[in-house]
Amino acid sequence: MTEQTVSPRRVAIVTGGSRGIGRESAERLSADGFAVVLNYAGNNTEAEAAVAAITAAGGQAMAFRADVADETAVAALFDAAEDAYGGIDVVVHAAGVMTLAPLAEIDLDALDGMHRTNIRGTFVVDQQAARRLRAGGAVINFSSSVLALALPGYSAYAATKGAVEAITLILAQELRGRDITVNAVAPGPTATALFLDGKDEQTIAKMAGQAPLERLGTPQDIAEVVSFLAGPARWVNGQVLRANGGII
Repeated sequence: MTEQTVSPRRVAIVTGGSRGIGRESAERLSADGFAVVLNYAGNNTEAEAAVAAITAAGGQAMAFRADVADETAVAALFDAAEDAYGGIDVVVHAAGVMTLAPLAEIDLDALDGMHRTNIRGTFVVDQQAARRLRAGGAVINFSSSVLALALPGYSAYAATKGAVEAITLILAQELRGRDITVNAVAPGPTATALFLDGKDEQTIAKMAGQAPLERLGTPQDIAEVVSFLAGPARWVNGQVLRANGGII
């Protein structure tokens, strides 16, 4: 009888993993066979609920609190993942914040906050990923389809996501020879708390009607894309995948 070698479980870190697209992505990756480390910013109750949902479904997960813009905290996050599961294969950087206002009216403190989380946070998380991911791994950042839509009120947020796309495309080139892919997902209007906050029903209905599919995206829709990029999509690299139902 031939002895079979059991492959070690692959490991994913998901930032913003306690809610919305991040949580749905974490649950999908767990279903795909990953052990998952959910990073969260502050809501321990939501993070532990996400871990409980994954473990109840037979998966492995743990939660770790860290500000994604704090390089010391993020290094500790990666340390915890390596200590618990032996290494890291995939990083899904879904953490982000959004404040909407016309450029002439945007509060500059809000702008700085978005810059810290969305731009500096991407640098900090991707820096650790670039240093630590095992061969065959994947970095998956989050942009937004709003970049191509030029919607009033989104200038500050879109500017941060433009930076995310630049980071993504360049990091893919910098990791030449490592067998690590680097891509970004750019969701269109998706029914998450981040998107729905502050919008009236008329605005939501109008945005849902933009896509030929005539609906908002769901976190599950976006998690499908994350699963693809984290697993079988080894020839997709240095790309921004616009998951928006056909909005152009």
